[in-house]
Amino acid sequence: MKRSFHAALACLALGLAGPAAADEPPGGVPLPQQNCQRECLEGTMNKYLQAMVDQKVNDGLFARDVRFTENGVQLPLGNEGLWATATGLGNYRFYVPDVETQQVTFMGTMMEEGRARSTGPASPPDPVGIDVRLKIDDEGKISEVEQIVARPDRPLGPAPATPASGFGATGANVEKMGSPHPIFLETVPENERMSRADLIAVANQYFEAMQRNDGKGYYPFTDDCLRHENGMISAGPPGTVGMTGNPVMTCKGQFETSLLGVVTGIRDRRFVAVDRERGLVFAFGAFDHRSINWTWEIGEIFKIEKNQIRRIEAIFIRGPYGVCSGWGTYEQCRSEEIQDVR
Repeated sequence: MKRSFHAALACLALGLAGPAAADEPPGGVPLPQQNCQRECLEGTMNKYLQAMVDQKVNDGLFARDVRFTENGVQLPLGNEGLWATATGLGNYRFYVPDVETQQVTFMGTMMEEGRARSTGPASPPDPVGIDVRLKIDDEGKISEVEQIVARPDRPLGPAPATPASGFGATGANVEKMGSPHPIFLETVPENERMSRADLIAVANQYFEAMQRNDGKGYYPFTDDCLRHENGMISAGPPGTVGMTGNPVMTCKGQFETSLLGVVTGIRDRRFVAVDRERGLVFAFGAFDHRSINWTWEIGEIFKIEKNQIRRIEAIFIRGPYGVCSGWGTYEQCRSEEIQDVR
């Protein structure tokens, strides 16, 4: 049975769905002033991305006990995953800094070399799509690194690669976008800014509406809502041309008539960065497709205005059915409840 949007909002506001939900100081006690503000957080992300290219784990940048995962798997930091293969920075860069929690997220591209075999020459670098979350500790160092890397399909040996999905090469598609749409970067007037709890509740309703969708749910989209998935337009205002070269459905219309019963469950819903000034929410989730036995590991950014979703961007990869993020307990991985990550 679907939970209503208003019930979910009430639960979050009461603190039943996770840690602190209010934006006002509890009991009137001032919240601690964070040293790392927007520019600092985005700068730390840039330093991290460059460190991957340079393959240098600097003690001045990283905490001694830093933890690193890529595509849900914990790996040593510095010589595995994209750290071993990154050759340069990409052009598409989308940041969501969260000053309150001292986390910053990034959605964009990097350049990566690929090899058909463990030995032999590398192929020319390809752009890859990437979602990143960093946690900054009290000493201003990176203590947590979480990333999803969407690589192009590459063959093992001389045979041509077989595409794993209909989205094509994610990195190349995202690069073509150039930069985030200006609407994402617009500042919300101070008297119209939503609370952290409300922004998370609206973003979570997207997940609630999509899982086990019957076309009769609550779909909080603006009329001009536009959604990009792996660099391709998948929904938009009337007349918008999508990834097949044909017009796409509206965000609401797609939920009402097309995306019916497609996603059997959305788990491990981790809301990891909220930017109240711009009305942005960055979330990770696991989209289960039981009928075809796989799960999308997804990072998603929502632009929210007046309790409605206006823009959505996502980068995701196909994973084994039931995969977890690697950043919680088994029970949290299986849960469909809100996790306000701090």
